[in-house]
Amino acid sequence: MTSLSADRVLALRMASLLLDESSAGTPADIVRWFGAMQAQDLASGQWSFGVRLPGSTVEDIEQATRDRHIVRTWPMRGTVHFVPPEDAKWMLDLTGVRALQGVEARRQLLGLTEADVNRAANVLASALCGGKQLTRAQCVEHLVRDGVHTAPGHSYHLLWYASQIGVTCIGPQLGNEQTFVLLNEWVPKPRLVTRDEGLATLALRYFQSHGPTTRQDFAGWTGLTAGDAKRGIEAAGDALTSVDVEGIPHIVIPSQLDASSKVLAEKRTRQVLLLPGFDEYMLGFKDRSLMVSDQFKQRIVPGNNGVFMPTVVLDGRVIGTWKREIKRKGVELRALPFDPLTKKQRSSFIDAGNRYSAYLQLEPSYPDL
Repeated sequence: MTSLSADRVLALRMASLLLDESSAGTPADIVRWFGAMQAQDLASGQWSFGVRLPGSTVEDIEQATRDRHIVRTWPMRGTVHFVPPEDAKWMLDLTGVRALQGVEARRQLLGLTEADVNRAANVLASALCGGKQLTRAQCVEHLVRDGVHTAPGHSYHLLWYASQIGVTCIGPQLGNEQTFVLLNEWVPKPRLVTRDEGLATLALRYFQSHGPTTRQDFAGWTGLTAGDAKRGIEAAGDALTSVDVEGIPHIVIPSQLDASSKVLAEKRTRQVLLLPGFDEYMLGFKDRSLMVSDQFKQRIVPGNNGVFMPTVVLDGRVIGTWKREIKRKGVELRALPFDPLTKKQRSSFIDAGNRYSAYLQLEPSYPDL
């Protein structure tokens, strides 16, 4: 078995994650490469595309959603992701269904019954039928009008449930408002796969976009059982191979392993990246030790509350966090480094900030630099 150093693994991961300046194509190309991309926070999810598509703007990502080239729903772990539209249905059936296990306890806490949530899904299906696109508030109005109980906390659960079972999905934004559409109308020709084909597809896409990494990381990303994670890797066959990283088996796409020397030789160094907080760079792994030291993890996820701060990344490793504030005349960008930035790092941060502000089509300012 081939052995890889931690530095080589990190370099390969940055290439797999399309963060080495080699990315090209469209939002649809990016999401098909990953299979799914974290998107519970819309602005973060959109910038995950933007940072991988130099020269793109937020309008390009929004247009890809309107054109149905990418779609948001709850395919894994009960969390919103961008996915290829044709894959949304089978992913909900394969991995999304696991989020429904144990949901009865949540319903009881909310005072809802199975009949309530199924009735809500039927009401939404009727309201959205015929290609309609309704905002969250309009969906709730329909639920109330039809006598569905909507006490505090109910509306999110009911809307989530309808999407989780594949009735609805999140549609394009209407101004600042989230909308919903019927999944079977928005994606009239879903891809059909067997269970093993679906598991193999998930494994292949995960390891090509995150590898080298472990089976445990794959299981954590998908929310699959350890047994199904193993089955997916086995179903992928020779499309995946194993390597040793400091005594721990990792999985990688053979072609990426073959190109590892080239990746290292062409590795861009000393370049700062400004990544969104919920990017696959962090959320795609259970073990994040290669990307960030344990002493700084609380700076990224304060209080382990599940909310990830945007990260400043240099040579594949987190060196701080950053924040933005939209102003009337532009966007203010602030670096929150773990250690003081060098002059060269400050310059690189500004370069990265300029790319982000161009993506937003706003003028940047750097009050702390």
